[in-house]
Amino acid sequence: MASGSPSQASLLLQKQLKDLCKHPVDGFSAGLVDESNLFEWSVTIIGPQDTLYEGGFFNAIMSFPQNYPNSPPTVRFTTEIWHPNVYSDGKVCISILHPPGDDPNGYELASERWSPVHTVESIVLSIISMLSSPNDESPANVEAAKEWREKRDEFKKRVSRCVRRSQEME
Repeated sequence: MASGSPSQASLLLQKQLKDLCKHPVDGFSAGLVDESNLFEWSVTIIGPQDTLYEGGFFNAIMSFPQNYPNSPPTVRFTTEIWHPNVYSDGKVCISILHPPGDDPNGYELASERWSPVHTVESIVLSIISMLSSPNDESPANVEAAKEWREKRDEFKKRVSRCVRRSQEME
């Protein structure tokens, strides 16, 4: 970047930010953490209706690599959230955030993994979908997945606590 000209990644991120400002999408809001850095976004996801997460406000940081859109961003919730597809440190684990190509573990099809056609909007909509229907087949949080499968009432209580705490932080 010594030349000072904006990279393809920063131009694309600028465009996506402008599009989201012009045409907000139901269920989330997004913006830059710091106006001087297009590669780090702050996202607030509103818990989807008719799910255990309904009414919650879940904040996350979306960090984009310099070679975006060829590589996926990482997404990490900064609000406490209990979910089979979210690591204990808040990092989101869904197929479209995994590097492009074949899955070395053989769980996912290449078509389910990252592709440069994904946008901030499609990523966040996938996370909202994940909140609606957890995938407990290949969990990031094994304890949450086990509770989801075997002790649904305890799972619901833990999620309710997360939702309440997220509302208090607003």
